[in-house]
Amino acid sequence: MNEPYYEVVQDFYTSDLKKPTLKEVNVWPRTGRSSSSSGVSFFCLSLLCLIGSLLGHPQCLDYGPPFQPPFHLEFCSAYENFGCCDQERDNSIAAKYWDIMDYIDPQGHKLCGTYIKDILCQECSPYAAHLYDAENPQTPLRNLPGLCFDYCSEFHLNCHSAISLLTSDKHIQECCETNRTHFCDLLHLHDEDYCFPNVLKNTALNRNLGSVVEGHKGCLQLCLTEVANGLRNPVLMVHANDHTHRMFIAEQVGVVWVYLPDGSRLEEPFLDIKSIVLATPWIGDERGFLGMAFHPKYKYNGKFYIYYSYMDKNRVEKIRISELKVLASDANKADPRSERNLLELEEPAANHNGGQLLFGVDGYMYLFTGDGGKAGDPFGKFGNAQNKSTLLGKVLRIDVDGKNPDGKPYSIPPDNPFVSDPKARPEVYAYGVRNMWRCAVDRGDPVTKKGRGRIFCGDVGQNRFEEIDIVVKGGNYGWRAKEGFECYDTKLCHNSSLDDILPIFAYGRNVGKSVTGGYVYRGCESPNLNGFYIFGDFMNGRLMALQEDKTSKWKKQDICIGSTRACAFPGMVSSYSKFIISFAEDEAGELYFMSTSYPSAYAPHGSLYKFIDPARRAPPGKCKYKPVPVKTKSKRIPFVPRAKTVLELLNEPSTTKPLKKSSTPTAAIPTVSSKKAKKTPFTKTKASTVKTASGKKRQKIKAEVKPHKLKQEEKVAPVSRTTPAPPLPKKKSSHLTRTKKLLPKKGALAKEKLEKRRKEGRFSSSF
Repeated sequence: MNEPYYEVVQDFYTSDLKKPTLKEVNVWPRTGRSSSSSGVSFFCLSLLCLIGSLLGHPQCLDYGPPFQPPFHLEFCSAYENFGCCDQERDNSIAAKYWDIMDYIDPQGHKLCGTYIKDILCQECSPYAAHLYDAENPQTPLRNLPGLCFDYCSEFHLNCHSAISLLTSDKHIQECCETNRTHFCDLLHLHDEDYCFPNVLKNTALNRNLGSVVEGHKGCLQLCLTEVANGLRNPVLMVHANDHTHRMFIAEQVGVVWVYLPDGSRLEEPFLDIKSIVLATPWIGDERGFLGMAFHPKYKYNGKFYIYYSYMDKNRVEKIRISELKVLASDANKADPRSERNLLELEEPAANHNGGQLLFGVDGYMYLFTGDGGKAGDPFGKFGNAQNKSTLLGKVLRIDVDGKNPDGKPYSIPPDNPFVSDPKARPEVYAYGVRNMWRCAVDRGDPVTKKGRGRIFCGDVGQNRFEEIDIVVKGGNYGWRAKEGFECYDTKLCHNSSLDDILPIFAYGRNVGKSVTGGYVYRGCESPNLNGFYIFGDFMNGRLMALQEDKTSKWKKQDICIGSTRACAFPGMVSSYSKFIISFAEDEAGELYFMSTSYPSAYAPHGSLYKFIDPARRAPPGKCKYKPVPVKTKSKRIPFVPRAKTVLELLNEPSTTKPLKKSSTPTAAIPTVSSKKAKKTPFTKTKASTVKTASGKKRQKIKAEVKPHKLKQEEKVAPVSRTTPAPPLPKKKSSHLTRTKKLLPKKGALAKEKLEKRRKEGRFSSSF
């Protein structure tokens, strides 16, 4: 049994300028950079060069993070454990070395061989991009890596005749073979900690190199890419497991969109049942389209399942779980006429509607229902959650492929824990849950398969604790007797079973107010994250991770997003919308989350983000896959990012002065909106012309950084079910806009109504 562990609130999410970086793995762009027999072609732009010197971090020449080579490197063996070369690149560098050495006499071999090898192998260094001034795809780069002055002087003294063999740059050849000082000045780096060979000796730079980066407060430094935007409260993203690698994103209003592997969205939705789904513009309303899961054999039978709120003819609010099929004539369109009702549940209140559907590794479908709503599960003597004769407050398991002799459109798995209990519904698999919001099946370790099949859930608390649970067959999770590890209903708690399943982790209201369950990372692109359970809090936008130790206990760490240094890769963004609605996993196992800046079902301010580890990626080629092509009849709408990337923010000129440093860290709690986009330093430049190896003229620019100001951001108050809507910005922000129609006309009246609903128990802090 896990021992109680409560999270103590920390001061976290400090965005400092000294952490590593990353871009979306295995899709690193190669435009603008080429290798030739004479070396890598380079030049150096002003501000971007200066940024490189300030923000040096592990990065390769293809703009991605370093990796662990899958095979032994015969030539540049110093980087065989971690660097930027695979076996193919290592062989290419070795061939270049021997081509050069063919022009050098035996004495030169002995004197210069090591120098030449070291210089060529800097392409394999984890800091290759910094050594070559190549941290940004738009930065021109240099022919030779940055060498420390003493090392450079020794090389020039002994081997200056080899310079023409290392580079075809005529300017360097003509001016530098006889001028040691000029040559070493050209190879000088602004930050001498990063020049070769100093970079190898710097313990601060090489400590834990390749591991998940931790901030000075202990939080994990991760980065994001924006994948989709303009969504109306995106409640889920699922894939069909049919090798097409399409992503199906559902909005709370009842519309499901298809996103293709190239990032585009189809103009016509996969499913549109918003005329049936019960959803309102109320902030934080929990009703709507809540769940969706594809049949494990969807590729062959075209079946999928949905979970949504609706109102029947008698004005009674209900939950409906249905089966539908895809159109035979269009793989990207569902057939709404194929709907077959599997189960309907009457909801006694508007909140605690559950909503998760998923298929376990056993092939059965699991359904997660809320306790019926209001506050404290007030239904019956012990509440719905403890009453096994009702389906509310439960984890249910059914066989959607089976036939039931009593006419039900599903059958009961024979090993369900309460099939022989006459006082229990046979569908019940586990009970005592309040409102599990987002659950996921662990794929298991890619190699050992350890953990495969475990189901993780976030169960939203009443007013003290949020918890993360692993679903156990027949388990009682304690509600309403317990909340987290503590008693909620004292009388029930003292009489409850000692066999209650305790959470693997619980946190109090000083950390967050409404948990959003996540996933265990089992993807390919970010190997450092393997085994981390990543989840968040809806109310304050906090991202967190749990890691299991050898004693099966779970350690929690905060996740920091958007560090300027860690995320200064192409495509990385530095912030996200605050209200974390859901997490998701694509067909390849990569991890995402959905959030919005304005939690109303009709507000198009939701976005989808992908997690990226800036410290280490998989070796090139390892994570490549070829999606099965799907014919599309609908128009493709290309993805247009709204969030500014870290590099765009760094390169954005400004004439304003910097803000005073805030006493409150900001990197972890995302900004929802601002009147104007952040400005970054304005830079004047002085340019002089130099020639590259190709003979073309390029500008070598020295940067003079001027002081700058940042506009004070307009903060938006936290939104919960007990507070009115936040005021909307008058001007369009850098990320998104809001619609004034969503605001109550009378703020005070709206606040009074929401407070009244809260006291009546109609709303909770959960989504």
